[in-house]
Amino acid sequence: MSASAQLQPTAHHQEGERASLASADREAFIAAMSGAVTGVHVVATEGPAGQFGVTVSAVASVSADPPIVLACVNRRSPAADAIRRNGVFSINLLADHQTQVSDVFAGRAPDRAAFDFGCAEWREGPTGCKLLKDAVASFDCVVENVCDAGTHVVLFGRVVHALGAGHTPLAHHRRTYCTASPIAAQT
Repeated sequence: MSASAQLQPTAHHQEGERASLASADREAFIAAMSGAVTGVHVVATEGPAGQFGVTVSAVASVSADPPIVLACVNRRSPAADAIRRNGVFSINLLADHQTQVSDVFAGRAPDRAAFDFGCAEWREGPTGCKLLKDAVASFDCVVENVCDAGTHVVLFGRVVHALGAGHTPLAHHRRTYCTASPIAAQT
């Protein structure tokens, strides 16, 4: 995967035409994106650059062969630079009973210090990164690639260890926490 890969213009949108299109209004974009239901994750790193964690919603599977995931972290977060320097990170999908963990790593818990790993129980993964006990899923990763994208960095990680549990995932929709529930089969 190359950080310098570029999209090729289609026949009906040549490069000059695309460049002249204005970006969407920031507030309209944020409001529209709040309609997406996303999982809530804590991305953590550990190593010579220090121990950091941050709550993120933009996480995705990229490939199964080899197993690669991505996470988007705001470039202003100290975790972004630490992940680059440490070369490892974990992604922990929170369970519906872990809203306080999300708030701590988002820096908005009213009764705990921001980014305090003492807010939950963790185990150490093969890379040395923290894996959250009771998480729906945890992925321990080695950095494969990092791309700058607007206000964020996109971290691509090769998964060296994965754990899953049967908990209900914590989700985020319309700027609030929620959970997913099955829909009855349509007949």
